[in-house]
Amino acid sequence: MLDTLRTDFQVIFERDPAARNWLEVIFCYPGLQALWLYRFAHRLHRLHLPLIPRLISQIARFLTGIEIHPGAVIGKGAFIDHGMGVVIGETAIIGEYVLLYQGTTLGGTGKETGKRHPTLGDNVVVGAGAKVLGNIQIGSNVRIGAGSVVLKDVPPDSTVVGVPGRIVHRQNVASSPLDHCGVPDPEGDAIKLLLKRVEQLETQIQQHSSQLANTCIIDSSWLRDVRPKHLSSADGNKSLHSDEFVEGAGI
Repeated sequence: MLDTLRTDFQVIFERDPAARNWLEVIFCYPGLQALWLYRFAHRLHRLHLPLIPRLISQIARFLTGIEIHPGAVIGKGAFIDHGMGVVIGETAIIGEYVLLYQGTTLGGTGKETGKRHPTLGDNVVVGAGAKVLGNIQIGSNVRIGAGSVVLKDVPPDSTVVGVPGRIVHRQNVASSPLDHCGVPDPEGDAIKLLLKRVEQLETQIQQHSSQLANTCIIDSSWLRDVRPKHLSSADGNKSLHSDEFVEGAGI
């Protein structure tokens, strides 16, 4: 027990560059406070004491904004960064050295009984506001992007992004748990492919229009007039707005 508490304390200095001294960590880090109160409540819960473990859980929630059911199982070295709004359900199982950001939910999907919350492997990173729901397995070394909603099993060494969560395999790629800029963007990649295809089709339409005008000896300006303005490749605003959306300004 003491070794687990010591590891919970030491891992903060490894993963939070803002941690300066031990007094600040003990008194000003709600994630550590909630985790230590949970560990005390969890031991009482295992002794099948009524009410008291849940009361400790509610006190921790009031003080820190973090709700951890005393029945959950959390390995050593867990770090809840900032922590406000974090919810961990009764049957959730969390491995060692897991990093959870604010707004994370490890919850259920309905009124099912038994094992109804997720199981996380070791060294998992769950981004801010992410929701991992149901009795699913999240493999070790998985990274879940901020705001993602995960409803299915995730294999180890993968990255999950989006709503619903989509798996992007990144095996054998070493990365820091604090490095979120390396998270892939499959939606953005799909939009880029669609824009590229639209440009190709516009070029083909222009070519066919020119051929038709030369063949029939007619003014093909009417073809340009009837085309929607937002499909014109000469429209600089379209390119500007598309780039802004793909780069995240409109997402």
